[in-house]
Amino acid sequence: MLNRLNRHWRVIATGVSFVVFAVGGLILRVSVFPVLNLLIWERQLRVTVARRVIRLVFRAFVGFMRRIGVLNYDISGLERLERRGLLILANHPTLIDTVFLMAFVKRADCIVKGRLWDNPFTRGPVCAAGYISNDDDGNGLLDDCITSLRRGSNLIIFPEGTRTAGDGQINLKRGAANIAVRSMSNVTPVVIRCLPPTLGKGVKWWQVPPVAAHFSIEVKDDIDVSGFVADSGSEVLAARHLTAYLQDYFRKESQVNAAA
Repeated sequence: MLNRLNRHWRVIATGVSFVVFAVGGLILRVSVFPVLNLLIWERQLRVTVARRVIRLVFRAFVGFMRRIGVLNYDISGLERLERRGLLILANHPTLIDTVFLMAFVKRADCIVKGRLWDNPFTRGPVCAAGYISNDDDGNGLLDDCITSLRRGSNLIIFPEGTRTAGDGQINLKRGAANIAVRSMSNVTPVVIRCLPPTLGKGVKWWQVPPVAAHFSIEVKDDIDVSGFVADSGSEVLAARHLTAYLQDYFRKESQVNAAA
């Protein structure tokens, strides 16, 4: 009976969390960010402040979900994210992976799906923070990512392009490796585990697991990109080989974490 009541509560609490997230985004859009526009005229400084606000809000939101019993989490290797100009690549098992990383990565930038620029609840934050839109999926997107890294932003990318498939198989696209090779940026991998699984691809928000989900987020040692470039002889081959390496890397690391 207690387990059933706990599960019912987590369904309600998960719904409340989504409502809080949506309302919070709307409040930022209509109150906080217009004030920033009035007080800070220099665009890059305004973007920096907006990103700091979003990080603090996301950190509070993650803490809120923990307090009401939706989830628990632990993070290791967080000190590796204290640097600047990082290319952070992560696997993507759940809907809220972005929220977690944006909550704990300083000076974070990310690639945002075009539809979020039109969503009334997310448009304000993504515009104010100057995140990169994926509407331009060619050289323009690549150049924007490289520019972000050279400015000292920490660029977060999920190289799968979407959440991991329900069968758990990780299949990477080549875009993230292209960015790494073209910018000669080492990769800072982040492995995300969620047990029991929740908010995965094709899973409805009310389909909560039997017990509260536990997120384990591990920031791993950097992967040196220069060796792939030197051994391949061209950027195209280097990106191809790096993608294959990263795919194998994330598959193995995810399996290790799942078995832990």
